[in-house]
Amino acid sequence: MLHRGLLSQSGQKVGLPNTDWAQRFKTLAEIARDPRLKAFYAAGAVPGDTLVEDTPLMALDVETTGLAPARDGMVSIGLVPMSLTCIRASASRHWLLKPREPLGAESITIHGITHTQVQTAPDLNEVLGDVLQAMAGHVLVVHCRDIERQFLSAALQRRLGERIEFPVIDTMELEARLYRSQRRGLMDWVLGRQPPQVSIRLADSRRRYGLPRYRPHHALTDALASAELLQAQVAHRFTPDAPISALWC
Repeated sequence: MLHRGLLSQSGQKVGLPNTDWAQRFKTLAEIARDPRLKAFYAAGAVPGDTLVEDTPLMALDVETTGLAPARDGMVSIGLVPMSLTCIRASASRHWLLKPREPLGAESITIHGITHTQVQTAPDLNEVLGDVLQAMAGHVLVVHCRDIERQFLSAALQRRLGERIEFPVIDTMELEARLYRSQRRGLMDWVLGRQPPQVSIRLADSRRRYGLPRYRPHHALTDALASAELLQAQVAHRFTPDAPISALWC
């Protein structure tokens, strides 16, 4: 994934903390026009009072041609089914995609996916049914929700004329709750200084929980890394019987 604390410029208002996703999916299933998207919503979303340990989870990551969903596209998608106690790596899915947008030199340097590799890859529209079928019925687990939500939604808007909405647990946001809401200590207040800012990037967050370092910027590896991070976060800071509404957005 290409990291940034950005992407709020789209103005798409989805995933507010109090969203009733079960009801929202019923509504979206009625108004969606594309049959693949309609089937995705018709699979439903769990009620907000479902325990985290009972919630079907799917870690998701995408690699892109850049950082602007309005003008950049996706070059790969990784999905890893998981629970709080198990990561089903053997059931993982990975799609290499041919983007409709230019594949820039900077993005090639970051994720290593080249023009030659995507030349014969399918357009997202060709595999969209498989992607949505794999995602259906799950709460997605991501690190920086604006990346996955906005790039998927923009890609569907360009291909189908419809956007997509889905609930996520954002492991970056869970770290932000802990490290970006800390108040200044007395000495910091007296001296007029801000407390040191803790990095909430994926690799740095994993390191705090003693998780190993993986090579970044591969959609499947980053999805696996996010899955493991969520397991660690719940084990250290939450309880398995917490309602999913306490974590999702």
